[in-house]
Amino acid sequence: MTIGKLKLDYPEWMPQDRPLLISGPCSAETEEQVLATAHGLKKAGNVDIFRAGIWKPRTRPNTFAGVGVVGLKWLQRVKKETGFLTAVEIANANHAYEALKHGIDVLWIGARTTVSPFAVQEIADALKGADIPVMVKNPINPDLQLWIGALERLNQAGITRLAAIHRGFSTTVTVPYRNQPKWRIPIELKRLIPEIPLICDPSHIAGKRELLEPVSQKALDLAMQGLMIETHPDPANALSDSAQQITPAELPKLIGSLTYRKPSGDSSAKANMLEVLRGEIDNLDQQLLEVLARRCQISTRIGEYKNNNNMTIFQVRRWEKVMENRIDDATGMGLSDKFVNEIFQAIHHHSIELQEKVMNLAKDGKSITSD
Repeated sequence: MTIGKLKLDYPEWMPQDRPLLISGPCSAETEEQVLATAHGLKKAGNVDIFRAGIWKPRTRPNTFAGVGVVGLKWLQRVKKETGFLTAVEIANANHAYEALKHGIDVLWIGARTTVSPFAVQEIADALKGADIPVMVKNPINPDLQLWIGALERLNQAGITRLAAIHRGFSTTVTVPYRNQPKWRIPIELKRLIPEIPLICDPSHIAGKRELLEPVSQKALDLAMQGLMIETHPDPANALSDSAQQITPAELPKLIGSLTYRKPSGDSSAKANMLEVLRGEIDNLDQQLLEVLARRCQISTRIGEYKNNNNMTIFQVRRWEKVMENRIDDATGMGLSDKFVNEIFQAIHHHSIELQEKVMNLAKDGKSITSD
């Protein structure tokens, strides 16, 4: 399967010289609330797209699930009175039809929908032939292939103005965030599909107002091209996700606290120094790869020895001693325990895989060199 070969047209609403800003309430609750939010954001400035949840996928029944189609008419008023482009989440074909019928400018597919190829395909089929941009949030579970698959399905239906939204991933581990960022996953998506605009949803990652600033700054530092931040005239009394919303008047202060750095420098001496430092990184990375290759060769020989002497692959005491020594060495070099632990856990896992391969081949009368 080819990845990163999508036929994409850069959305015309993506600014070239600053991050895109999408804002609005988690849920459209009343016409008055929607219009108050929109006019507040218009006064605040810098907002490019007004968002509102019309249909809300709720975990439990008998909770506020959105106002439905009537809310689309409120968004028509928003567009007429403020000039904002409007965006809504769609979760099925009927939502797509209604959004198109009411002239919504941008659609997005939520995390709970992205996780289902059936639902995404249904939406893609409904949008076939429609000239509308679509943003796709990552699935709730950390599955990069599902995220890419959703983008591919829409692209194959003729949607070329696509963007991806990073909103974090559900976790059972206690973390400061509502949804764990797992920044490596959106970074890998951008590596595989470099032309896809990548937007961050700090509201859903943070889950609380006080974490919006650090999450937003991290996203910009990772060269994400926009932010989706939820706003509400009275967040404390919002019908959904009250803890993560701020008022339209608070949004400029949040945005003003962020530092926007350009993805690349200029041709000055500073830029030349950057290239020198990058060259050093490239050389060190090459040395790392060569060392890892030699280590893998030795792991393979260890696997052969263990097989010939009927020994188990995993040696608990040896592994404990290795980690103890590596952590001690790392501390002396100023490296973090967590960083070194993650690296050596991955190296050890691969070493075990190599040794398993040696033993499996030996059962078939082969050696790893003849495979």
